[in-house]
Amino acid sequence: MSDIILQLRQNLRPHAHTIQLAASYLLIIMTMSISFSVVTYHTSVQEIGQQLPPGSTYSQLTIRDSNVFRDYLQDRLSDGRHELLIRLVALNAFVLILGAFISYILARRTLEPIEEALEAQSRFAADASHELRTPLATIHTENEVALRNPKLTLARSKALLKSNLEEVTRLQRLSEGLLHLAREDGKSPPLSSVSLSDVTREAIDKLYRSAQTKRIVIEDKVGDIRAHANPVSLEQIITILLDNAIKYSPDNTTISITARRQGKEVLVSIADQGVGIAAEDLSRIFTRFYRVDPSRTSRRVSGHGLGLALAAKLAQQQNGQITVTSKPGKGSTFVVHLMPNKS
Repeated sequence: MSDIILQLRQNLRPHAHTIQLAASYLLIIMTMSISFSVVTYHTSVQEIGQQLPPGSTYSQLTIRDSNVFRDYLQDRLSDGRHELLIRLVALNAFVLILGAFISYILARRTLEPIEEALEAQSRFAADASHELRTPLATIHTENEVALRNPKLTLARSKALLKSNLEEVTRLQRLSEGLLHLAREDGKSPPLSSVSLSDVTREAIDKLYRSAQTKRIVIEDKVGDIRAHANPVSLEQIITILLDNAIKYSPDNTTISITARRQGKEVLVSIADQGVGIAAEDLSRIFTRFYRVDPSRTSRRVSGHGLGLALAAKLAQQQNGQITVTSKPGKGSTFVVHLMPNKS
């Protein structure tokens, strides 16, 4: 018996908060239902009592007939009260069953976004801790080994300092990415008319050297199109997507940036000839700290999986979104959906 109770508790534990909230909803529903039933019962009984004939009616009958008539009416009144009580009890039983079902549904709908937010926060904290732990552990291990080496040379010391500097730079980039995400979780930036060609040109200028190092050609095919957006945020979005395309593209390839109007949207597309993204990864690439399996690429790609998450957040704040299509080995196309210029 104790094993059954223990098993039941373990099964109910994940639903404990839902049951507690549902019980609170049900308590409110039943309090209202029972209160209404009590008022209805007393009001109805008073109304039934007022329907009894006046006392002068009995004086016209014999004593025997008067007693019989009075008993008959009292029995009918008692039966009416009893019938009313049974119906109200049945009504409250029905409300209890229906209310329990509705309360559970409402409790689940209420708690689902809260649970998702808590789970995302917990996952974010765990991922951030993991990302911070790796460079710190590297610095600690390298310095500890160096301090224990009595024959540490100047060249080895310089190599150690260079390695430490690289890890510190990695930590700095990670902290900056986290700060950007935390900052962009706030209010939306002001929107205005933005020239897409100007924004794209600024982003290309920032990443020109990175593309030149890999002999990647960036084709700027953005025409004279304007969108209703925030220029700083939009430039950051284009820079993130363009930097991502450069990182995952092999040498001697081409990245094309285009823009066009389509219906009630303005679309900015960044297409590369890179390694592509597997179908199972497409739905998760905008998740913080998520990175595609490195075994799919021929080289180690730096980063922490924060760029695309930040870009998606910035696009959302401008009433837009980012979509992606990709074929492994063929390349990827990221499309920024924006609002057209209000003229």
